Amino acid sequence: MRAVCWEGVNKLSVEQIPDPEIRNEQDVIVRLLASTTCGSDLHLIGGYIPAMKAGDVIGHEFVGEVVEVGPEVRRHKVGDRVVVCSFIGCGRCWYCRNDLWSLCDNTNTNPGIGQTLFGYETAGIFGYSHAMGGIRGSHAEYVRVPFADYGAFPIPEGVDDISALFASDSVPTGWMGADLGGVRPGDVVAVWGCGAVGQMAARASFLKGAERVVCIDRIPERLAMTERYVGAEVIDYTTTDVAAELRERTGGRGPDVCIEAVGMEAHSTGPDYLYDQVKQQLRLQTDRPTAVRQAIHACRKGGSVFVLGVFGGAVDKFPLGMVVNKGLTLRGAQMHGQRYIPMLLERIAKGEIGTAHLATHPMSLDDAPKGYDMFKHKKDGCVRAVFRP
Repeated sequence: MRAVCWEGVNKLSVEQIPDPEIRNEQDVIVRLLASTTCGSDLHLIGGYIPAMKAGDVIGHEFVGEVVEVGPEVRRHKVGDRVVVCSFIGCGRCWYCRNDLWSLCDNTNTNPGIGQTLFGYETAGIFGYSHAMGGIRGSHAEYVRVPFADYGAFPIPEGVDDISALFASDSVPTGWMGADLGGVRPGDVVAVWGCGAVGQMAARASFLKGAERVVCIDRIPERLAMTERYVGAEVIDYTTTDVAAELRERTGGRGPDVCIEAVGMEAHSTGPDYLYDQVKQQLRLQTDRPTAVRQAIHACRKGGSVFVLGVFGGAVDKFPLGMVVNKGLTLRGAQMHGQRYIPMLLERIAKGEIGTAHLATHPMSLDDAPKGYDMFKHKKDGCVRAVFRP
């Protein structure tokens, strides 16, 4: 079968690899219907995430048709159309039973790497380095899905493949930011990033009762899309002082909840960006926390900051004094998709959450290297490239 493989820093190729097989009794094999790029994939491609190996299949956000089931699978049958959660949960450990699915104890087959990096291992994730289990990703004609009864979800009738696709990762990630960030009715929410996750965090904030949502980015097409499809206010950070603008729009108080949806390769126009970029390129720090710093700085006293963007390790110049002296609640997580996906599919089916507009560049799996180049460099207004076999 064809698959999109990581071959080295900034190098992808489409290769022929063996078809996946049932390896455990709770596996299913799905035939890919659609898979999409994600900003966190760019961290892999750029070499910022450790433990990648040449030939690793990337991709973690996908929908497919079940073509084979293991003998212990109870909730799926051949022919089912499913959306698959990007994080893999066993459904039995303490973390899964407490709805902390991305912290599963049993699905990362290389726990030592996570223990070294983070103190504890994380759950396994499709196509995301051997630090996260080395599990084949979704940019392939067929994908093995472990613990499928807990990680694959039937797509409601009337929901098309592309709309369901983003329920694999982007929609539950955004929803988690608003949910665990504590958005309440009447709140003013600021979201850093107008990509798919940022837009979904903004939409979730409205559905949870936020009075106003302000999204920050620099790409004109993304800012326009966020205004049109989400109904949020937007700020182009290249044209204004973000913190001052947010104070102006909130009567001097600042947002109640700030959600960072950018991650380890954040950009800005200030000197801190150059400082972070140099240190990251020299591997003196792993991440560029520019947007996190802005969110902490802008948030009102006693407010909440939630970090949705992917970060791999250590950062410099972290404003801990602001967190303490402003009395902020600071949280972060990889997404607990199994907690949210069934509910979100229902909302998509009802029209409460629209996602199809995010698929700006549909193309063949064979064109994935081109799609990632467009996605990384924001060419032609690319918000997400979507691949079909």
